[in-house]
Formats: sequence, C-alpha cells, structure tokens
Amino acid sequence: MNEGAGDRGAQDAADVRAPGGTDRRSRRSARRAGRTPRRSRLSTELAILAVVGVLLIAALGAGWATLYQQFWGPSAFVERYVGLIAAGRAADALEVPGVAVDATHLANAGLPETASDALLRRAALSALSDIHPVAEHVGDGGVEVTIGFRAGGNAGTSTFTVEQDGWTGILPSWRFTESPLAVIDVTVRGSMAFEVNGFTIDKRQVSPLGLDAPPLDPVALLVFSPGLYRVSVDTAIAETTGTDVLADAPLARVPLELQAEPTAEFVGVVQERVDSFLDDCATQQVLQPTACPFGFVVQNRIANLPTWSIVTYPTVTLVPDDAGWAMPPVEAVAHISVDIRSLFDGSVRTVEEDVTFGLDAEITVLPDGSASILVGSPEAE
Repeated sequence: MNEGAGDRGAQDAADVRAPGGTDRRSRRSARRAGRTPRRSRLSTELAILAVVGVLLIAALGAGWATLYQQFWGPSAFVERYVGLIAAGRAADALEVPGVAVDATHLANAGLPETASDALLRRAALSALSDIHPVAEHVGDGGVEVTIGFRAGGNAGTSTFTVEQDGWTGILPSWRFTESPLAVIDVTVRGSMAFEVNGFTIDKRQVSPLGLDAPPLDPVALLVFSPGLYRVSVDTAIAETTGTDVLADAPLARVPLELQAEPTAEFVGVVQERVDSFLDDCATQQVLQPTACPFGFVVQNRIANLPTWSIVTYPTVTLVPDDAGWAMPPVEAVAHISVDIRSLFDGSVRTVEEDVTFGLDAEITVLPDGSASILVGSPEAE
C-alpha cells in the first residue's frame, strides 16, 4: 500500500514538474528567436549605411572633380583667360600669371624685342564666343590645354601649356609656361596710318625709329591670342577693304602685307592739281613754256605772242610707288595759236595747231598726312 502510494505520488510530482520545465525551455527558445531577427536587421542596416557611405563618398568625389574641372583646374584657368579677352578686359588678361612679356622673353622666343604693346587694349580686341575646353593632356612641360572658340563666325582652337604655380589654400594655382601673346608683323604700303579692329595706328608711333621710321618697314605689334584682327586703311588719301589675321598660337609671329589703294577723293585732288598745272603752263605766252611738258618749234620768226590752251586734259590714275603713289605717263593735248613771219619773203601766216604731249606725276605722302604732287614730262627724265 505504501509503495503504491509512493509511486503514484512520484508520478504526480513528475506530472506537476513537467509543465514548468517545458515553459522555461519555450521561453529560452523564444528569446533566442527574438535575438536572431534583431541581429539580422542590424546587419542589414549596417550594410545599407555602408553602401550609403560609399555612394556619398563617390558623390563627393565626383562633385569635387566637377568643381575642380570647372573652376580650379588647368582648363578652367585657360578658359578664364580667354573669357577676359572676350569680355574686353585687356588689363585683367595681362595680369593673368604668365601672360605679360618683356624684351628678354621676346628675344628668347625669336620675336622682335621692340614689339609694341599698343594693341593690348580693349579698343583693339575682337569678339570671341562659344569658349569651351576641348582637351587636356599632361606632358613633360606641363599641362596642355586646348580651348575652342568662335571668332568672326568661324570656329577655331588654341593650345596653351600651363603649370602649377603653388597653392591658394587647398586649391592649386596655375600660370602659363609661355606667354599666350603673339606678334603681328604689319607692312602697309601706301599709308603711314592704318587701323586694327578700328583702332588707329601710325607707324611712327609704334616704330622704335619714331618719325624716322621707313614707310615700307614692317611694324611688330603684340596681340592677345586667340584673337581675330582686321587690318585696314581708311584715310583721306588711301583705303583698303581690310584683311583678317587670326592669332591662335602662343608667341607666334604672323606676317601681314597690305597694299592700300588711293581714294576717289585723292585721285580727284591729283586731277585738279594736274589740270591747274597745265592751265598755268598755258598762260605763258612763249613757244616753250618754262617747266612745262609741251612746246612748239618754228623755223621762222613769230609776228606776235603765241597763246596756248588745253584741249584735252589727261585722265589721272594712280598706282602704288613704294610708300607713295605715282601717276603713270599719259597723253594730253594743248593748242597753240601764233602768227609766224616768213624769213624768206616776210609773209605772215597764222598757225593753229594741236600739240600732243605726255606727262606723269610723282606723289609723296608727307609726315603730316598731306601729299606733295610733282607733275612733269616723262621725256625730261
């Protein structure tokens, strides 16, 4: 009896303890299950944060690269210089590091040491547009930057070499390794004065010889590159339609020869001078007017003073003659009226005769811009 009761009691106790043990195991399993999702979520969040960080760093790097390219890099440096030229800010462009030159720089580049800086000003600049970087190449001598632009409606490119010139804070500074300026050698025939993009230049003002400058010697003029320069003549004596010169390379030498043509007003002045000269000759009542291109020869004596008149005046044309002008030989006709007495029988007869003659003229342009016109007979030369 007692043993049976004991067995039942033990079984009952086991039955009572079993539910409690099961609950504890369930709770431990539930806690482990709760920790696993939380760890998974944390790993996912950390991975997302890592990706976001990488993307942010990449975005910052790309942004820095873009800003560097647009504002602080070598291409941006050259683009700003060309932009100053396009805006007419010549003085500011000259302040860009590496732009200004002296006689030593010019001599080392094989350019005239006395090249004038008269055109390094706003009034002589032409319009540039569509300025943009084309290429950038790192070489042994620095960074080669090619800039595109439009000048006078035409597309062009210029390549410059720049190098780093220290730092401004955390940003690099740049300078041209060789000046972007160029030299135009201008030879103008027929005029001491000419215009470059509308800005008037007198050879004697920019030549190192001053007033003694030979009229046909070229004058060396510093210009900004890139730049389009129209050289023309527009004076009371001479004119041209103009010739364009593109300076698009640093320290390049660009030759230009320009032949001016006489203006219609100047040809008219020479025509008046020639006509007046011949009229003065016709007032001389002699057979051979002094310093005149016409005359008349008789074998007998004249019975009265001859009278002259000009029947046909020459038509004046002018051609270049070194630094001045010349009128090629032309024909004209004078008329003489004179009574001639015969030495044989003393009779008198009236002679009315046209005399054809030739003449030419030399025109010298004087320092004050006026012209000296010398009319003569080609036979007398």
